Amino acid sequence: MRILVTGSAGHLGEALMRTLPAAGHDAVGLDIRPSTFTHAVGSIADRAFVEQWMRGIDAVLHTATLHKPHVATHSRQEFIDVNVSGTLALLEAAVAACVRAFVFTSTTSTFGGALVPPAGAPAAWITEDVVAVPKNIYGVTKVMAENLCELVHRASRMPCLVLRTSRFFPEEDDSAAARQRYADGNLKANEFLYRRADIADIVDAHVCALDRAADIGLGRYIISATTPFRVEDLQALRNDAPALVKRLFPQYEALYGIRGWRMFPSVDRVYVNDRARRELGWIPKCDFAWVLDRLATDQEPRSDLARVVGSKGYHAQTFVEGPYPVERVEN
Repeated sequence: MRILVTGSAGHLGEALMRTLPAAGHDAVGLDIRPSTFTHAVGSIADRAFVEQWMRGIDAVLHTATLHKPHVATHSRQEFIDVNVSGTLALLEAAVAACVRAFVFTSTTSTFGGALVPPAGAPAAWITEDVVAVPKNIYGVTKVMAENLCELVHRASRMPCLVLRTSRFFPEEDDSAAARQRYADGNLKANEFLYRRADIADIVDAHVCALDRAADIGLGRYIISATTPFRVEDLQALRNDAPALVKRLFPQYEALYGIRGWRMFPSVDRVYVNDRARRELGWIPKCDFAWVLDRLATDQEPRSDLARVVGSKGYHAQTFVEGPYPVERVEN
């Protein structure tokens, strides 16, 4: 297939551009920034640009976006221009070009306010049936873009799949408090239990979505590492996460202790990937057990693809607050 990849200079975009040719696909990269993996530089909100590069395309992997770390540096209008208007331009150009599959990379951030249960309540069990409650303009525009995918599918029957990806960025955490309390590797290792995935698995999910799009037609999927937890674990997970993890993975304390790492005292949500594995035929390989196996053999818990792609960052400049600027309060 000839596949259009938006955001080809970004983290996921580059990973897809590196992977697709090896699977026999002809990948065409678009981005606002030039890169080794970008064939055309321009904005996805520019309809003439999008229409030009949509010609002859069989499928679209739409990863280009303004992210959460941009909330403090970009206006709400810019988020709408890129995340909403840009997605609509791509969808309509894809329909006109008779594209056979459109895969939109969304985010678990769309769940927003649904992710943190009240004090004392069990951790939230997050499936695709949980109603999105976005907390900022990033989440709002991603939900709007998802809904545009559904709208265009219903009008045109073009297969549109939405992948709500959990954390897979290699950059430091966007929470200053988290960065102060935990080493970066410690944070990411813990998150594989409930809210993180390796980019190699994220790429595999996109490829599976391409393969299954025609049969499914329309669908939303959570893409995250397979959690070891069950619904009956949720209260224990909220009350005493280290004790629960020790019961499931007795070896974790020793492996963490060598590095001076520790488990979070409490976990407030769990992303569930059951539907994606069942309907997309997706088989993620990198979970918390995989992380522990890597640590046990003194290997960094990152895939080869994650190491090759590396870190992209979100801003060209640095900030007094750290790697990310202070987020504006959304009224």
